[in-house]
Amino acid sequence: MPKNYLSETYLVPLLQKLVCHPSEQTDLQEADPRIREFINECLAPEIDELEIGIPRYDGMGNLILEIGPENSDRSLLFMTYAMTHPASAMLDPFSAALIDTPNGQAVRGRGVAEQKTAMTAALAAVAQAANNGIGGRLIFSAVCAGETGRHDAVASVLEELSAPPDLAIVCIGTDGKVAAGNKGRIDVEIRVHGKSIHSSMPWNGIDAIDGARQCLIALNDLKLGIAEHPSFGPATLTPTSISSGPNATHTLQNIVNMTFDRRLLPGEDVDAAFNCVQAALPKGGPWTVECFRGPFMYPNEIADDGPLMALLDHAYRDTGLSKAERIDCSFALDAGYFGHLGTEAVMLGPGEIDQFHSDEESVLIADLVKMANIYHALIQRALNG
Repeated sequence: MPKNYLSETYLVPLLQKLVCHPSEQTDLQEADPRIREFINECLAPEIDELEIGIPRYDGMGNLILEIGPENSDRSLLFMTYAMTHPASAMLDPFSAALIDTPNGQAVRGRGVAEQKTAMTAALAAVAQAANNGIGGRLIFSAVCAGETGRHDAVASVLEELSAPPDLAIVCIGTDGKVAAGNKGRIDVEIRVHGKSIHSSMPWNGIDAIDGARQCLIALNDLKLGIAEHPSFGPATLTPTSISSGPNATHTLQNIVNMTFDRRLLPGEDVDAAFNCVQAALPKGGPWTVECFRGPFMYPNEIADDGPLMALLDHAYRDTGLSKAERIDCSFALDAGYFGHLGTEAVMLGPGEIDQFHSDEESVLIADLVKMANIYHALIQRALNG
């Protein structure tokens, strides 16, 4: 009898196995060997057992599995993420214990609300589709990213493909709803240079902290030059870190480093947003100010009456649900990169957004099973419909 990969019997043990293998974010980011080990030694053997295709790896170590006819004019990609938030203060984060909740049984562990449950559901859907037969090109990718706030991994994957996919699902927890729009982000790095001197005679130095204060004042009053979005409201510019040096007592500081998070609304240009901040920085002081572009992610928004939302509405109904519920997210991932290339993409997966990076993370088994079936129904509609 053919195996039912969409059943709780298959899905729960697979999710537990993925959670039990830590793949936390560290300072090494995508190059951390533990994350590549998770892909190579935990996930890849599961794919090998399915016997649905032979995955390959790009230069970053991202896994790419392509199945279905190579010359098809229809293609769908599921982008999944290996990197999770660090365990932090979460107790027993990697046992993947089954717990009882007021809403039913759940799996508890780091990454279940964010990355690993969506990965489990996507792989199961791909496996079921492969066993049933696929009329188009189906791509499953597991990348070394997940928490880095940049598009390097998805760009690396797409360079390995002969063409961008027609449609893409960014597999991340979205409360089971379709994140059809999300803000983007660019990190603006600011460095203020002064001149150190003993703090008993500050007139002989240049106070970098005073220069940083002037920058903070200027940026706090900055008009960002973009109209409010009907869903997201105004664009924002938020200081997220500040440090100074040298790290010594009784010393006027000669350098201050600051990072600002500039959230981007759908339709905004990344370069224009950065240039607006850079132009507003104070000039003519005794200190000097440098401004650099940091990591960024594109915003995203697809049309309610576009092809992907129509297919998702059908997929939800095919699984016995009402049509897909759309939400907009303030956090950014890779959907905007696909949109930048002209590919419709959404974020979609099981797991509660409110649990991201928290000390308690769990996912309902019912939500895992439901999403695996939605993903599978989408494959049928997009590639076989």
